[in-house]
Amino acid sequence: MKHVSRVIFGLTLAGLAAALVVATAVIPSAQGGRSVIQRMNPVGLSTPTGYSHVVSATGGRTIYVSGQVAFDAQGQLVGKGDLAAQTRQVFANLETALEAAGATFEDVVKTNYYMLDAAQVPVVREIRSKYFTRELPASTLVEVRRLANPDFLIEIEVIAVVPD
Repeated sequence: MKHVSRVIFGLTLAGLAAALVVATAVIPSAQGGRSVIQRMNPVGLSTPTGYSHVVSATGGRTIYVSGQVAFDAQGQLVGKGDLAAQTRQVFANLETALEAAGATFEDVVKTNYYMLDAAQVPVVREIRSKYFTRELPASTLVEVRRLANPDFLIEIEVIAVVPD
């Protein structure tokens, strides 16, 4: 069972007041261990769109998922020239990889996106919102000239933390 709480507290430093919103998820495991994931968006940073500025995780097991591309289970490219189709396949691959390691998208603390055209990020955000439905991970998006295969339009890697 997951417990999520939100805490708002004020800090004063050199006469300036700042606030910090913290979302904390305490995730107990069947073995009695637990991990704690805090997602923060400090005042003084821009309001994020689809990610958290800071994610802190203590306890648990860390899972690193290699960059996933738009290959199906048979190694065939899905959606040549179609960013939406490729993004859907990439998220399906991420879901498969996370499940194999005993994780879900709720356990993801960091995402890295590599795209050929960052101007198309709204396409990715729409699909991403179907997978990240609660608290959001820290995130980086990088526009690149080319990925490993010239037909790839996007690659996404994630890091997740689950209870021991």
